[in-house]
Amino acid sequence: MANAHPHQDHHGAALGHSAALAEVIRAEAEAAGGALAFDRFMELALYAPGLGYYMAGAHKLGAGGDFVTAPEVSPLFGRCLARQCQEALAAAGGGDILEVGGGSGALASQILAQLERDGALPERYLILELSPELRQRQAARLAAELPHLTPRLRWLKDLPQRLQGVVIANELLDAMPVHRFRIRTDGRAGEILVRPEADGWEELLAEPRSKGLADAVAQLQKAGLATAAGYQGEVNLRLKPWLTALAAGLERSLVLLIDYGYPRHELYHPQRTTGSLLCHHRQTAHHDPYRWLGLQDITAHVDFTAVAEAADAAGLTVTGYTTQAHFLIGCGLDGLIGEGTEDALDLALGAKQLVLPAAMGERFQVMGLTKDLAGPWRGFSGRDLRGRL
Repeated sequence: MANAHPHQDHHGAALGHSAALAEVIRAEAEAAGGALAFDRFMELALYAPGLGYYMAGAHKLGAGGDFVTAPEVSPLFGRCLARQCQEALAAAGGGDILEVGGGSGALASQILAQLERDGALPERYLILELSPELRQRQAARLAAELPHLTPRLRWLKDLPQRLQGVVIANELLDAMPVHRFRIRTDGRAGEILVRPEADGWEELLAEPRSKGLADAVAQLQKAGLATAAGYQGEVNLRLKPWLTALAAGLERSLVLLIDYGYPRHELYHPQRTTGSLLCHHRQTAHHDPYRWLGLQDITAHVDFTAVAEAADAAGLTVTGYTTQAHFLIGCGLDGLIGEGTEDALDLALGAKQLVLPAAMGERFQVMGLTKDLAGPWRGFSGRDLRGRL
């Protein structure tokens, strides 16, 4: 298989950082017999302590970073989510909001400011954040923008054992490490492993050795997907354990998962033969996960059918599934444009980015899951796509 070589166009500090992370991955690969499952390679590239992309100090989010998320596009995103949180908190009889992966802190700031305007603040706003650097940025931003609300803020390193209220995960699932497979000429799945070489990294196709991968691909093939020789894709085997752990601590709660992805039959469409793996570096997207180790994001599109199945197995109810555009419109996007103190034209332009099909409106999907809490929910009132799952 093709060899991937790192590009040499970074200054010394960045290259040194990348080289240090490469050594960590090389050492683990050697200890594992010479090669790692891609899932573990991706986990180290993103989350190795002090060196992984999310664990180190590089500026990641916003105009000067590697990619822009919806809260950086427009404050209307968080304000719309606040309206959905308000409805869910009222239905639950009060409670907390938990944001899993707090990004730049922009979403927390937008949600809290809107809920305060609406007289509907949660008891606490919890942020589960693994990155020390992002925790600091979030805390600094919230202290500057909403200093009087800091007593309601808590940062967590693990899922809470008990929570009532709302859970929000915006662009979280796409950053979970994935396993990669390729279909052999005999129709069976092989697992893509990563082996260090003197001048880069080599991908190997081997018998599946990661528990659950062969079964996951067999399930796809049973549905007539991922059958052609050479077909390549990704499977997120961490999704089910994560949702199971989350659900175990929930009481009377609504979970909102916002990410780019598709129902299974679209994600593994026969024409999508090379998978959905995507890397982000300085506002540029590309497909080489070996290029800037520790300096770039690595993501994969979400299989929302798998999310629904994992939720059902964890005792959660899929209460809604729709596009980001329909969700935000259902939450009152149009009215919020008129309520904003910012320049109306700026808000309107930001709203277009959030809802236009060519921008984020159709590419991003929103799934709602509930535990002991009945809807209906305003965000899912416009267009119900659960039938496509």
